[in-house]
Amino acid sequence: MQDRAHAGPYGQGYGAPGYGTSSAAYQDPRDLMVQQQLAGIVAQSRGRIGVAAVDLDGGGQVMINGDQPFPMASTAKVAIAATFLSQVEAGRLRLDQNLPMMIRVAERGPRSAVAPVRQGPIYAAQSLMELSITHSNNEATDGLLSAVGGPQVVNAWLTRAGITGQHLDHTMATLVRDDGAVDPARVIDVRTASTPRAMVALLGAIDRGNALSPQSRAILLDTMTRTVTGSKRMRAGLPEGVVFAHKTGTLSGVTDDVGIIRLPDGRHLAVAIFVTGPEGHSAHGAMIAQITRTLYDGYATPMSGGATIALGRK
Repeated sequence: MQDRAHAGPYGQGYGAPGYGTSSAAYQDPRDLMVQQQLAGIVAQSRGRIGVAAVDLDGGGQVMINGDQPFPMASTAKVAIAATFLSQVEAGRLRLDQNLPMMIRVAERGPRSAVAPVRQGPIYAAQSLMELSITHSNNEATDGLLSAVGGPQVVNAWLTRAGITGQHLDHTMATLVRDDGAVDPARVIDVRTASTPRAMVALLGAIDRGNALSPQSRAILLDTMTRTVTGSKRMRAGLPEGVVFAHKTGTLSGVTDDVGIIRLPDGRHLAVAIFVTGPEGHSAHGAMIAQITRTLYDGYATPMSGGATIALGRK
């Protein structure tokens, strides 16, 4: 089984204490300031905006519509990849085994609940995961999703990982086929949706090592550092050289970006930003970048006021 972790920025054997433990008896004074700044940015939009950010080492957090479901779009690929890696850990799948992409085909007759697909080019499973995360390739993702057993298996993994508020109901082929059927700025569709709180909980569980083994964690997060999509979203809001593992999502009226930012002193900030509305992806991307910079600047400095930050990694 060839599942050696990449020796990338997230593959250095960090410790993984439970996040938020250092702030149990202390309210982070940054939270209110950042919350107010975010509210001013979000007020500029004509759609629904969801934001969640958690300082995984210091314990501070902010939420904007944190418990409201938003379309995940391709950010759902994080949970799909994690489910695949969990099956590698269990010995049911291998990173070096060959799997087909799943290619959408034309439908004849009444529309089916699930978009029909056929087997396509064959790749090693790890290559499918690389394409799925870094290039957001839908055919590669559906290859992984088929291999693990479908959306219901991903949902079962999320439940075991303790993640509530996130649910996968579509293959990527079906999600793309049905795109535009619902206005995400006005209608809350709970299918293939996540609350911002649930998404940062998932990112935190992966980063802390609670949801995956250290080896699988390193593989997934290192892959996410190589994401090439969304260069004008969260990436555009960060200073040059910041280590950043993320996954984007895009549908009609939907612009998402979620990830983990390494702060200057080594703390990790888990962030989920879901933007819906009529302004278009460029405007949404600029808003995501502005939100990201606000979060980075707000949490780059450790807590003051006597609180102790437990840094598990350097």
